[in-house]
Amino acid sequence: MRKLIIGLLTVCLPSIASAVERVGDFTLLDHNGDGHSMSWYDDQDAVVFLTQANRCDSVREAASAFDTIRTRYADANFQFMLLNAEGSRDRDAMSAAAAEYGTDLPILMDESQTISQAMEINQAGEVIVYDPKSFRIKYRGPVENYLTAALDQIAAGDEVSNPEVPVSGCEIAYEMTKEASISYADEVAPILADNCASCHRQNGIAPFALNNHQSVQGWSPMIREVLMTRRMPPGQIDPHIGKFAGAPGMTNLEVQKLMNWIAAGSINESANDPLTELTWPDTKWSLGEPDLIVKIPPQQIPATGVLDYRNLVVPLTELTESRWVRGSEVSPGDYGVVHHVIPAVIPPSGGDGISSVLSLNPEVPTMAGYAPGYLNRMEAENTGALLEAGSTIAFQMHYTTSGKETVDETELGIYFYPEGVIPEQRVSGRPAVNGNINIPAGAKDLPISASLELDRDVYLQSVLPHMHFRGKRVKYSAQFPDGTEQVLFSQPIYDFNWQLTYHFEDPVFLPAGTTILVDGAFDNSAQNPFNPDPSIPVYFGEQSWEEMFFGFMTWKDADQSQWATQD
Repeated sequence: MRKLIIGLLTVCLPSIASAVERVGDFTLLDHNGDGHSMSWYDDQDAVVFLTQANRCDSVREAASAFDTIRTRYADANFQFMLLNAEGSRDRDAMSAAAAEYGTDLPILMDESQTISQAMEINQAGEVIVYDPKSFRIKYRGPVENYLTAALDQIAAGDEVSNPEVPVSGCEIAYEMTKEASISYADEVAPILADNCASCHRQNGIAPFALNNHQSVQGWSPMIREVLMTRRMPPGQIDPHIGKFAGAPGMTNLEVQKLMNWIAAGSINESANDPLTELTWPDTKWSLGEPDLIVKIPPQQIPATGVLDYRNLVVPLTELTESRWVRGSEVSPGDYGVVHHVIPAVIPPSGGDGISSVLSLNPEVPTMAGYAPGYLNRMEAENTGALLEAGSTIAFQMHYTTSGKETVDETELGIYFYPEGVIPEQRVSGRPAVNGNINIPAGAKDLPISASLELDRDVYLQSVLPHMHFRGKRVKYSAQFPDGTEQVLFSQPIYDFNWQLTYHFEDPVFLPAGTTILVDGAFDNSAQNPFNPDPSIPVYFGEQSWEEMFFGFMTWKDADQSQWATQD
């Protein structure tokens, strides 16, 4: 009789997802484009998700009950959210769903469905109570009857007595299931070759190589983790805003393939290993051998301590005649200690070089700087500036100690146009800056903004946001003279370790009178894993443990005729 009852229950009851021991940390963007990292909520007792699918009518009723419970626990230590598990990539549809539910809660969009798979979400309308400290699921089940008991027990520090309760809801369809057959040689290796191998290789800047299947298999748990948390590929930006040439990032399909291949055991089903066949240039210059190499005098770097910025001036004694510059690249001598390099050209007429960095004078070449993830600059065809004979280059060098003494011999490579070729286009620009920085101790999400009004028509070429360890997010918007507004760029999860220049695939026309607004936020809390000390206030300063807020940008004047007539 007992076997018969169990059999009937198996047939009649909705399936219950198996218990998940540990999901892991993860990061998702919501329907407003804001980023949410679960580890950032580890000051909460739990993150409470209502799983959602737009095509599921039953979620409306569940959402209303969920919002009521959210109100009941307004003073408790819980964070409430919705989670779209069906892989929707339509933010307008998500916004419409939020309006329909009458909720102001963020709807996290699991566009690749990898987090939903990790959570083993099978039905929309299910509630997932997730522990942001242990990254485990404490409760899964319906909104009604059981959720409040579970939250009361969690708030009291007790174990949940009913951690899994059956839910009857709309079934979630996965674009790619865990059972999908994924080939290492034909699918996984090409993804790694395109997105990872240039840094993760022998003598590359990454801490380990991914140059064969064995190494990839060994590092596969780490690969899974950095994909779930969006730490890799580096410098990830909001893919729904703007199109940027060469910006790092994987497609949803690529993420799905990697995650499912790892879940299946990271197996190479063939004798072929494409990663072992990759070759790399012998030169350390990613743009090829430079026409002129400027050597910074060797710098002795101690093993420990905080180092002041070093300002070094190097005369261009080898430049015997003026040349038109097309590009440049910094080659750090010791990646372990070089934090950033800012070169500035000082023409024979004089100057201190600083104004050239801040104003991007179109008549003086702008040299590539170096920061983690950024080391070269190549102008478009027919674009450049004249490097005059007799010029010098001022280098601002920021070093950090690495635990061992070393000598740094950083170099700057410069690439010229052929003799006789005079480019007719010039690049200029300026940063939006806010130096009025006062971040209280423990501040978790302190807004900051800077703005810049254009006095001429321009085509915006690139943006480069710059903050330090407390930087949390940044967004560029254009406020046009007619009152309309357009978001140009968004980096919802700012990472100080990767300061990249983002070049628009199609430069954006901005008429005179447009205000470029750069909005950001600082995180001086213990939830910020990069924070050196959340117990102290932070002010503007040059050191990494102080703060800056720069919204660098480059543009071309819409009217370039002045340069053609002068040359």
